Amino acid sequence: MDLKTSGAGFTPFQAANINIRCPSCRHVGSFGGIGLNDMSTTIIDKNQNGRNTAVGTKTFGIRICPNTECRSVLFIAKDGSGAVKLTFPPEIIDFDATNLPPNILSSLEEAIKCHASGCYRASALMVRRTLEELCDDKKATGENLKARVASLSAVAVIPSELLNAADELRILGNDAAHIEAKDYDQIGKVESELAIELAKELLKAVYQYTALLARLTALKKSKGP
Repeated sequence: MDLKTSGAGFTPFQAANINIRCPSCRHVGSFGGIGLNDMSTTIIDKNQNGRNTAVGTKTFGIRICPNTECRSVLFIAKDGSGAVKLTFPPEIIDFDATNLPPNILSSLEEAIKCHASGCYRASALMVRRTLEELCDDKKATGENLKARVASLSAVAVIPSELLNAADELRILGNDAAHIEAKDYDQIGKVESELAIELAKELLKAVYQYTALLARLTALKKSKGP
């Protein structure tokens, strides 16, 4: 099969708004065009008989974030059905950065960016690094990461289910780093995404729920008994 774009060139289309999450400000919005048409091209299959057959179309264009404090510009590509198949920079998983120490935030952001770029093993490695940063920040002790994760319960209020999940994240990171590790059959998009979501919940339990409770308590005191 010899796939190529049509020799007829490109067909302009009006740039329709698309709803996506901005990779810069992380807000979901209706991204409009910048005054330029989208362009569409036909994909041709040259079969063994030498005949050209149109097998689909690709449409691409430029969009801008509607957030006036952001206004990031994206390249987008659609398939023949009009569904968005690609954005560059890519969309990212949303997360709450409130009260996260800089080192932990940096590792989590890198894990999320790796996931968005399709680098799923690298993402799992950075989730493991996030765990290491968490243990270091909370002074959790132990001869290895498994022991330090287990000792987190002594220095932070964490549900046992989340501690068990944290150990699974450690194992997933091992599989991403070492060829001989075989606890998980593969580390792909689903595994990477689930690891990030569990890491987010763990960080919420350690850093963010307490802050929310403190804000509520402060509000109660300010209003009196």
